[in-house]
Parts: sequence; C-alpha cells; structure tokens
Amino acid sequence: MHHVDVHMEAEIYGANNRLAEHNAEHFKAHGVRAFDLLGAIGSGKTSFIEQIVPELKKRNLNTAAIAGDVYGDDDFQRIVKTGIPAFNANTGKECHLDAHLVHHALDHMNLDDIDVVFIENVGNMVCPTDFKLGAEKRIVVISTTEGDDVVNKHPMMFRDCQIAVINKVDLAEAVGCNVERMITDIKRYNPEMVIIKTNLRKGEGVAEVADAVLA
Repeated sequence: MHHVDVHMEAEIYGANNRLAEHNAEHFKAHGVRAFDLLGAIGSGKTSFIEQIVPELKKRNLNTAAIAGDVYGDDDFQRIVKTGIPAFNANTGKECHLDAHLVHHALDHMNLDDIDVVFIENVGNMVCPTDFKLGAEKRIVVISTTEGDDVVNKHPMMFRDCQIAVINKVDLAEAVGCNVERMITDIKRYNPEMVIIKTNLRKGEGVAEVADAVLA
C-alpha cells in the first residue's frame, strides 16, 4: 500500500510540473513575467501586491494578480481595489494553488496587456512548496509577528524561494523578534537568497522589493 501511495504522489507532482512548464511557456509567449507569492496568513502578501502595483506603474509596467484562497474572496477584493486585472482562485479544501488552477485563471486574463503577474498562494508555509506554478521566481513574505523562529521551522520554503521579504520590521521590538536571527537562518538555508526588510503598511522597502523582483 505504501508503495502505491508514493507512486501516486510522484504522478501528481509530475503532472503538475508538466503543466507548470506549460504555464511558463504561456507567460513567455506573451512577454509576461510571473512571480509566485508565498507566506503565512497575515504575513503581508496582499499588502505586498497593494504596494508594488503603484511602484511598478511608475516604471510603466502593468500588473495583474491571481489571488489563491481556500475559500472566500477577501484578498481578491483588496486587489481589485488597486484597479488591476485580478482573478480569484478558490482551492476548496486544498492548502495550496496548483498549476491547473493557475492555467484556468490565465484563460480569464488578456496577457497581451499585462507585463507582470503575481500569483498569491494560499496562506500556508508548507503545502505550496511542492507545487510549482510556472512562475520565474518565488517570493516568500514573512513577518516579525510570526516570531523569529519562523524560518527555522520551514526550511523547505526558504530553500525553494529566491526572494525573502521580512515584513512588519517596525513591530519587531514590540513582539520581541530578533530580525538578525531571521536573516542568519535564511542565509543558512539559502545563501543566494535576496533579503529585503519592509514595513508594507507604510510602503517602506517597496522600491527595493520591486528592484529585486525585476532583477
């Protein structure tokens, strides 16, 4: 029985990753740069999109977003208010987006008018890592309010992403979070990772984030 489970799991990942490659080709054919946005609930993923949209507009880039949620459309409604094309992708019971859901969302977007797409994954630090979506980079948003051991608890997430955004740095002292420890842990798991400290509520660090995303 155990062998069958392992085989099925490999099949699921294989099928997903083939579709992710198809998504990546689809983005490329339309000249779109796509980025996967990961992080826990409340880390600041939606704030990230709210803040980066005007920053990219200043750089003459049109943004769109896919909002992944198990249920509901709270994040989607916030993204819609920024005025960009957006699609709400509910996963039902699943704790992550998959390449098929992203593929479906793309059918509802005119990619010829879009330069950058952010795919906001479900708020979870474990499940999404195994499911590639076709994005060129993966960005993980963590916040000081999650505690300075958050990196150490989720090593796979940091090995699998290229950019780390440490958000709510203004609250670090109040919640007793050692930001330097977070940075040290990230570098231990992924020495190549680009790390940016932000206070997204006030828009601090957003220009640096945009530079890292577009690099």
